[in-house]
Amino acid sequence: MPRFAANLTFLFTEVPFLERFERAARAGFTAVEFLFPYPWPAAELKARLDDCGLQLVLFNLPGGHWEAGERGLACLPGRTDDFRAAVAHGIRYAEALGVRQIHCMAGKAPAGVEDALLHQTLVANLRYAAAEFQAAGLNLLLEPINCYDMPGFYVNRPAQAMAILDEVGADNALLQYDIYHAQRMQGELAATMTQYLPRIGHMQLGDNPGRHEPGTGEINFHFLFKHLDAIGYTGWIGCEYHPATQTEAGLGWLQALNPSFMPSKAMDAGSRPGLTDTVLG
Repeated sequence: MPRFAANLTFLFTEVPFLERFERAARAGFTAVEFLFPYPWPAAELKARLDDCGLQLVLFNLPGGHWEAGERGLACLPGRTDDFRAAVAHGIRYAEALGVRQIHCMAGKAPAGVEDALLHQTLVANLRYAAAEFQAAGLNLLLEPINCYDMPGFYVNRPAQAMAILDEVGADNALLQYDIYHAQRMQGELAATMTQYLPRIGHMQLGDNPGRHEPGTGEINFHFLFKHLDAIGYTGWIGCEYHPATQTEAGLGWLQALNPSFMPSKAMDAGSRPGLTDTVLG
């Protein structure tokens, strides 16, 4: 069975961020991921991880001026200095938190900029980041993000991401394969998982439509999880989805996979509606 990590940016949002570590551990998770650690001191996050017995498996490089709509810096011409500062900042947090992989968001294509320049900028920045990460013992991940949820995102299909990674040519530059994004943009999930397996460094999931938990949409996760076992994927799968109701109430899909997985041991059984109602597609 694949190994699942709770994405604390998406799950357990019923409580403030720093309280989500304990909620994830109580729900049965042994690993977590999240978008950005930077609003909190690394020492505080490390203490939360250690106290809860959790492993951190992924976070993102700084995403630029997020409130202004930026979604990464890597493809943006004229922002090389900002990108390199973001790489250094990410490495410092990775070393403090014990994470071995960082996702580099490609960014949204600015209006009026030629594709050739965006591509050249992205490849050059990824090569720089991969070299810096290699020196720090880290993997660099590139994720295609669908352009329906994030219009203008420059890297939006698995095939496109793989071509860029081939051009970057770094052994530690890998694909972050998000099942939800891949379904929306390219489909052929089992085939592309098999094709790209040697270069997949991390996976994430969400069902479609709605980006909710497995069993709420069209994706046949029961088949895909068996397929991942069959082809030998041994990495983590981040649960990066919006719970349809309350986080613990929607974890029945995990208990169906692994009966020993007991969501929210500290909650009364009556407060966990739907725990066995979710049926994997």
